[in-house]
Amino acid sequence: MVNRLVLENLKHRPVRTLLSAVAIGVGVTLILTLVGVSRGMLGDVATQRRGTGADIIVRPPDSSVLNLSGGITMPEKVVDVVREQPHVALATGSLMQYVGPGPLDTMAGIHLDEFSAMSGGFHYLEGGPFRGPDDVVLDEVEASGDHASVGQWINKGRKWDVTGVVESGKMSRMFTDIRTLQETYGVLGKISVIWVKVDDPANIDSVKDSLERRLPFYKIYSMDEMTSLLSADNIPILKKFTYVVIGIAAVVGFLFVLLSMYTAVLERTREIGILKALGASPGYILDMLLREAILLAIGGTIAGILMSYGTRVLMNTFVPNMTTVIVKTWWPWAALIAITGSLIGALYPGFKAARQDAIEALSYD
Repeated sequence: MVNRLVLENLKHRPVRTLLSAVAIGVGVTLILTLVGVSRGMLGDVATQRRGTGADIIVRPPDSSVLNLSGGITMPEKVVDVVREQPHVALATGSLMQYVGPGPLDTMAGIHLDEFSAMSGGFHYLEGGPFRGPDDVVLDEVEASGDHASVGQWINKGRKWDVTGVVESGKMSRMFTDIRTLQETYGVLGKISVIWVKVDDPANIDSVKDSLERRLPFYKIYSMDEMTSLLSADNIPILKKFTYVVIGIAAVVGFLFVLLSMYTAVLERTREIGILKALGASPGYILDMLLREAILLAIGGTIAGILMSYGTRVLMNTFVPNMTTVIVKTWWPWAALIAITGSLIGALYPGFKAARQDAIEALSYD
């Protein structure tokens, strides 16, 4: 009987029901989109680093796991020290430089022959490698985002001539000769990272230990260690930002359900009076309104999940550098947050309805 009343009440006011569910869904979409962007971008970084073919990464002393966009460098001669260690098959340095104008526009300056030997080389979808001082190679995602193709010039801190488009997944989205990038940004003899290939995977730990003794102040990671650190839980600022967005989403759901339920209580004053005159207890009235809130939250969660697919399409279309994925493991969490916010929002209107006097409610016009 209660469930039928709840469904009829929601069906009787379809516009308000729809708007409330959509408002809750917007909060759910905010959560799922943020999680999808963070997971997608961190997954991209992990894929790009594995795509180098390196087993060990050497970073400057003051660097962090995510800092590959310039500003923190080390002498290029450190590469020679790395190459001297036993069981090191290949070692090459690269300069990762922010070139703008977008927040994610980082270019990799590489020694093409060395990088190709380590990674297996680029798979060119269009054009070929860079040769001159103005040449740049883009991966397919960057080329799509910039609407660039071979033979065109792009503005990334300066004018660059696109000579090739390659498959994504190797270190960066833009590549040029390391000497060109060093000269352009006044960091001759400086690099951002050293990629190390070991002769046998069984020797990774011993080479890492050797490098840590030889370069005690440098950040040295095996590739497995590096990629394991690329999670939202290991990045404090991203974790805090996620909590802020979750809080905003919960507040949005709370406010809309509070408004919707409060309005519903005012509109159904006579109905509530009739129910109480027929013997409905305050708990019965409160239970009815809380069930409505739960149904709104469930509907909002479903709407939010569907809208998150739409935001992924929009993000991947208009901002392809910000890879967005669907994280299904977060669906139950998003539903729990939506339901909790909705229940809290329904409490005050529910208690107000439960405390109404039957005679006053019946005389309400």
